[in-house]
Amino acid sequence: MSLDPVAFRLATSGVAFAPEIASAARRHSLDPELLAAVAAQETGGPDINAGHNEVGDGGHGHGLFQIDDRYHPFASTRAAMDPASNAEYAAGMISGLLKQYGGNVREALSAYNAGSPNATGTKTRWSDGSVLPYADSVLRHYARLSGGPAPETQSARVADPHEAIADMSALHSRAQRFPIAMPMLANNPRASSHHAHPYHREATNYVQLFNDDTDEIDS
Repeated sequence: MSLDPVAFRLATSGVAFAPEIASAARRHSLDPELLAAVAAQETGGPDINAGHNEVGDGGHGHGLFQIDDRYHPFASTRAAMDPASNAEYAAGMISGLLKQYGGNVREALSAYNAGSPNATGTKTRWSDGSVLPYADSVLRHYARLSGGPAPETQSARVADPHEAIADMSALHSRAQRFPIAMPMLANNPRASSHHAHPYHREATNYVQLFNDDTDEIDS
């Protein structure tokens, strides 16, 4: 049995639901590591490559990419908790935002998180003490996954679907080298289409958030 080379690469980097993420990225011409990085940011945590399929943000954030039922009817359907459907929906959103903002990755990620390309968005405290705005935190996940610098613009990086990388036993063997992170609740409200993040919850002043005057810090 041959495996999707993109899914294989993600899985050996510790990404959960690698086949679902790889397939969604391919269909929407996204860099698969970028899509995986958003999942890690939404339902993983600092220094963790794997997101989790969970309900967070007080019951409003659904699935791997935490689609918010206050903004997206999709999130209220059973499909929202299906990792493949959730990844497909998120990939479509991110692809659309990249087109809207001329391929600017930081602007698209900021809009994905906080509804504005110029927003700082949710801040994340990493284990080394760094406190990063949402887009920078996603791009730090991206650098961990890709082993390269964060992209400033998005370009498709889709592997040859006919390329056979390994069989299932080889994938299992390599995957054992990566620790499995315990799931954490995604708890942070944000003024955007996605409202969950697996760190400390703080009350949100939505007027201030949309004015981008203040932002919560996750720790």
